[in-house]
Amino acid sequence: MEKEVLDKIHKTAAKIDHDVNLMEVCGTHTQAIARAGLRSLMPKNVHLTTGPGCPVCVTAQEDIDAIVSLALGGIPVATYGDMMRVPGAFGSLDQAREKGAKVFDIYSVEEALKIQKGNSNLVFFGLGFETTAPMTAYAIQKGLTVYSTHKLFLPAMKALLEIGELKIDGYICPGHVSAIIGTRPYEEIKAPQVITGFNPDDILLAVYMLLEQIANDDPKVENEYQRVVHPEGNPKALAEIFEVFEPGDGNWRGFGAIPGSGLDIKKKYEAQNAKIKYKSILDKVDFTKSRRKTACKCGEIIRGLKLPSQCPVFQKGCTPDRPIGPCMVSVEGACNVEYRYGK
Repeated sequence: MEKEVLDKIHKTAAKIDHDVNLMEVCGTHTQAIARAGLRSLMPKNVHLTTGPGCPVCVTAQEDIDAIVSLALGGIPVATYGDMMRVPGAFGSLDQAREKGAKVFDIYSVEEALKIQKGNSNLVFFGLGFETTAPMTAYAIQKGLTVYSTHKLFLPAMKALLEIGELKIDGYICPGHVSAIIGTRPYEEIKAPQVITGFNPDDILLAVYMLLEQIANDDPKVENEYQRVVHPEGNPKALAEIFEVFEPGDGNWRGFGAIPGSGLDIKKKYEAQNAKIKYKSILDKVDFTKSRRKTACKCGEIIRGLKLPSQCPVFQKGCTPDRPIGPCMVSVEGACNVEYRYGK
């Protein structure tokens, strides 16, 4: 199967008289592409570029510093493992725990709900896209206090096209997010798009389908992942999200505010909104420190403008053991993936 599709990829690419940038916008795809060495199999004019598909990586520095400040201010905090090690102006959550803060590394919101029974003022640091937002919404309805950095993904895809820093000829769309939102929302984006799974065969077939669209000047949304993704998505999960959340301006690392991309907790559940509940602590945080420039180029890498190897600190002080930026922390981050599979 792979050889047959690879032959089709090379034949179709030969019909296209320019370089083609295909952006994968899912961290799991980034890992799968690197692990299988798919970039090395592409024709010379076809480039697979990593986009903002890593939830940890796109979480804004201000939000990292806010949650660390809450932890250092005596508020117990729970979040997913990778987020524990993201450095900020006041250190990471891991470092806050070393200083005596109550910080819990969890795998699910059910764990956070259990921890809350012994820590009534616990804050869950909620992050991720439509894939993880339903469970956070469920937990909020069960009384869990949440600092939400959850985001809607499609506005970022639109923003990349509107900014125009990088010519994106087609999108390899995220399988997990698509299982929730379905195929129809992608029709708003005027670019070649293929929703695909995570096996090498899936990804190669998506590349071929995109090249066919580009060669024939026929941009559309195609669904290679029909065994999981349906046109309407998952209506129950979507209803759960929008029972609790409403769209707002989301703050993304590397982008800043993207209108309509944030998931803000509705007024109905504001008693569980950590941004309101602990406003007195957050108002004292000096966020000017969050905006200081560093040598880390994670923001440009997220937007597809730089490769990890083009970051001046990649492997030179920035490693998975001692990360300087989130792209090296998360297992879905482009730098972490390149460090593990680049050779």
